[in-house]
Amino acid sequence: MADKKKSPVEKIALQCTECKRKNYTTEKNRRNSPNKLELMKYCPFERKHTLHRETKVK
Repeated sequence: MADKKKSPVEKIALQCTECKRKNYTTEKNRRNSPNKLELMKYCPFERKHTLHRETKVK
């Protein structure tokens, strides 16, 4: 089996901190931003802007 190299860019999901649903997916460069990403995004379930944190994509 071929050994895959880890790319610096990884796919992540953004999860709402209030309703705990994964609303957005995006890509992140691990070298430029090694910390967890936190953004204020619109949550359609809460119908307001809430804090979204980085989680893994399954």
